[in-house]
Amino acid sequence: MSAARQSPSTTTPPPASGRGAPAPAPRKPPAPRARKAPGRGVRQAPALGGEERARLLEGRHHDPHAVLGARTERGGVAFRALRPYAKSVTVLAKGLRAELFDEGDGLFSGLLPLTAVPEYRLLVAYDGDELEIHDPYRFLPALGELDLHLIGEGRHEQLWKALGAQPMEHQGVAGTRFTVWAPNAQGVRIAGDFSYWDSVAYPMRSLGATGVWELFLPGVSAGALYKYDIARPDGSHTLRADPMARSAEVPPATASVVTASGYEWQDAAWMAERGARPPHQAPFSVYELHLASWRPGLSYRQLAEQLPAYVKELGFTHVEMMPIAEHPFGGSWGYQVTGFYAPTSRMGTPDDFRFLVDALHQAGIGVIVDWVPAHFPRDDWALAEFDGRPLYEHSDPRRAAHPDWGTLEFDYGRKEVRNFLVANAVYWCEEFHVDGLRVDAVASMLYLDYSREEGQWSPNEHGGRENWDAVGMLQEMNATVYRRCPGVVTIAEESTAWNGVTRPTDGGGLGFGMKWNMGWMHDTLRYMSKDAVHRKYHHHDMTFGMIYAFSENYVLPISHDEVVHGKGSLVSKMPGDWWQQRASHRAYLGFMWAHPGKQLLYMGQEFAQGSEWREAHGPDWWLLDSSYSAAGDHRGVRDLVRDLNHGYRQTPALWERDTVPEGFAWVEADAAEDNVFAFLRYAQDGSPLLCVSNFSPVVRHGYRIGVPQEVPLWREVLNTDLEAYGGSGVHHTQPLRPEPVEAQGRAVSLRMTLPPLATVWLRPLVAV
Repeated sequence: MSAARQSPSTTTPPPASGRGAPAPAPRKPPAPRARKAPGRGVRQAPALGGEERARLLEGRHHDPHAVLGARTERGGVAFRALRPYAKSVTVLAKGLRAELFDEGDGLFSGLLPLTAVPEYRLLVAYDGDELEIHDPYRFLPALGELDLHLIGEGRHEQLWKALGAQPMEHQGVAGTRFTVWAPNAQGVRIAGDFSYWDSVAYPMRSLGATGVWELFLPGVSAGALYKYDIARPDGSHTLRADPMARSAEVPPATASVVTASGYEWQDAAWMAERGARPPHQAPFSVYELHLASWRPGLSYRQLAEQLPAYVKELGFTHVEMMPIAEHPFGGSWGYQVTGFYAPTSRMGTPDDFRFLVDALHQAGIGVIVDWVPAHFPRDDWALAEFDGRPLYEHSDPRRAAHPDWGTLEFDYGRKEVRNFLVANAVYWCEEFHVDGLRVDAVASMLYLDYSREEGQWSPNEHGGRENWDAVGMLQEMNATVYRRCPGVVTIAEESTAWNGVTRPTDGGGLGFGMKWNMGWMHDTLRYMSKDAVHRKYHHHDMTFGMIYAFSENYVLPISHDEVVHGKGSLVSKMPGDWWQQRASHRAYLGFMWAHPGKQLLYMGQEFAQGSEWREAHGPDWWLLDSSYSAAGDHRGVRDLVRDLNHGYRQTPALWERDTVPEGFAWVEADAAEDNVFAFLRYAQDGSPLLCVSNFSPVVRHGYRIGVPQEVPLWREVLNTDLEAYGGSGVHHTQPLRPEPVEAQGRAVSLRMTLPPLATVWLRPLVAV
């Protein structure tokens, strides 16, 4: 027998039950029959009324503690226990051993000649077995009044500490407190492996108008599996995973798992220092990955042995993990979440995930996780119509059903749902020490008509298309996270022109720290996909982003979305032969790393993987194997990414003034015929970096680039055409001295040789 099945709360197994089985059929009150008189001194307790008995046995009772357990009555203390399949139940106390009457249907009761309720236990006899247990119905509520008040107000910022399964000691007894929000339920019971998935013995009590149900089960500990058996308003039953579960079974199994963290963090120095500089004024380059397929088959702890070293060598400041909250279908990549508070168990336990985050922090790498508050799937064991009516989703079908993904949208106007989401954002930051949340699909939350035709959506109270409930939730989430979690950054995936995404909430903005620049990504990739001879007709695609570059705090994302579903990998988007594709790939990365905005690159693109990403396959690591004839081509691109990151970190001009116009100046923005772009970046102290890109496959000799007069010498610090990266090797071996020749409106200029399909960075040889 498992440890969970040996727990003091165990019952014997019912016939034909199981984790995925429906709740047992409601039981009818039995016909009157003769009751066995168990012994001297025990009289029959007052009988339950037929309706109350039926509600208790059918799981529709809102206050089972009022009829189960022990209480003083006229003539003594009445005891009543609900123990299905038991042969007998005996009350044990100091100097007392009294067998109760068998009332049928697993109910046992008796009236003992006592003046007060004693400290007692129950001896439950089954066929060939006896268990001595604490009675769950002798305990007071294990949830405090303050918790209930905050839940009722929708303001419990650590909601996970009040709801869900919490191992604890209560009234001197070890066990687990179960609490769940189900305001529409007629009754709620707990089923688990500790009861052989029969829920009849464990009805929960309602804690008033909050809609919270509670039960403390002594003897149930971490590792136990459980679900909630909910009696819907129509009387039918549904078996549900815990919305607040901190751990879940490995999919496709769907039970929740009682868990408690014993992890001891080793990242105190990182946590103390991470907020020293605002992220939009600091180096910020992100390696995005799908954790389960980065190295398929690795656990969290095995990833901790490999991922930090790889990312550190490449010089990225952060990793961004696609959603790691529990999700039933791996092909959703984590974007259809059923366990918002549970790291996916596919790779280990919650503490194993903590170990991975800790390892990354100790390597000096920040951790961003994708957070998905826009929608949830319709699985009938999860959130959809959780207690028999729309609860987490909107009651209006036109606002509940997401037209693109077959999922349901949250009801952001309901205070408890808003609290569920805001506390969830805080949870990942506080419990797992993550350094950032990238919020998925923000645009779909902001607009009521998102992907909907006329007549398929309902306007807001002002007749508009804005979802002000979602706006309020996002503002509250951002304000709460920034207040509670110093050093954390929130990042919006928002693809529209919504004003003020990264403006503070007290100024009417959404309050995000950064926003993905989807427009820049689409425009520049469109330019890069054209043959060089046609790029002159799309020249503005590379410059248009600077018109709005400082309207928000931007991240430049080459994300997973750009390398799937027939879009091809980054290098495969480039035209020409293999050499030209790799050269364009390198030149684009050099342009991107120097451009205003932070950088994000998806796994596999750092070494120019040619195939699309597939979640079951992961990156083509074999391309880097020395036995592969073209491995040098791919290692060269990876070496460039490493040097881009290290050069970026060492150049304050590329990140100190990333979000203000004073940090940028065009040098050459109109050379469409030449496919040439040049711009300057400036640090806070005025020191510049010059970036020149030639997106033509021809070498341009004697090309004039205007530069500031005060810099006497320039040296090349990065060139994507170096032979070490797989290029042709056209580069400047000696420092360049400005000549008094006007170019691009500047009095002095450099006479440069521009390598083909390449980006060059130059810095002053001496400090300005």
